[in-house]
Amino acid sequence: MTAPLALVTGGVKRVGAAIAARLAEAGYMLALHGNSDAVPETQLAEKLKETGCEWSGFQQDFLVEGAAEILIDQVVGHFGRVPDLIVNSASIFGQDDACSLEERDLQEHFRINSLVPILLTTALHHRRPAGSDRACVIHILDQRIRNPNRDQLSYTLSKQALAGSVRSLAVACADKLRVNGVAPGLTLTAGEYGEDQLANITGMMPLGRLPEPGDIADATIYLARAKAVTGQIIFVDGGANLKGFDRDFVHLAKGDRPDTPEGTG
Repeated sequence: MTAPLALVTGGVKRVGAAIAARLAEAGYMLALHGNSDAVPETQLAEKLKETGCEWSGFQQDFLVEGAAEILIDQVVGHFGRVPDLIVNSASIFGQDDACSLEERDLQEHFRINSLVPILLTTALHHRRPAGSDRACVIHILDQRIRNPNRDQLSYTLSKQALAGSVRSLAVACADKLRVNGVAPGLTLTAGEYGEDQLANITGMMPLGRLPEPGDIADATIYLARAKAVTGQIIFVDGGANLKGFDRDFVHLAKGDRPDTPEGTG
């Protein structure tokens, strides 16, 4: 039996790499996209070798017009087939707000975080052979789509647009695709948070924990296999979406009280 093929954008680093590693364990062949390069980070490279996964890397700058079609062409050219699964994990994350938002930043966020994932979805729908099993598309979103704050405005708006596309694309492409989303909470803090602050933020979560990359990969695998599920978004965030926060987490819980934003109380 031929192994299924997954394209993971942003799949060589961070959360995308964790998703790719889990897909490798599940027996997928992998097309791994990267923006500036397509070299897997160390842990992923080890997992690819350990599992014997057939994979190839594809570098593509999503700010370039036509990048979605080019990437699909490259994947089909290499593997000789369209993907069975696309995980749209690539994104950019800016720091603007309503006072500092600029047109160029907004355009770049919407192109990378919304436009390209949508175009990859419609390209897959167009190329998927009629009568074959439905392929699957999973958008990696953000828990803030439910309760936005005032920070990272271009990022938030672009992720909200992508989240809004889940139901529309699930309807429009239902003859050939299932389309779903995974909305993570704070994951892979990369040194932006002090130990005490991170502990305080963790305590603010209804579940008293933050998600790990493996949790996001678990949700992705579930949706990839859930043949009766489409148009759905799974929040993997320790329950963060059940609460509202005035600021992004990086600005919160720096004091002794977990619920005290920076500069107040």
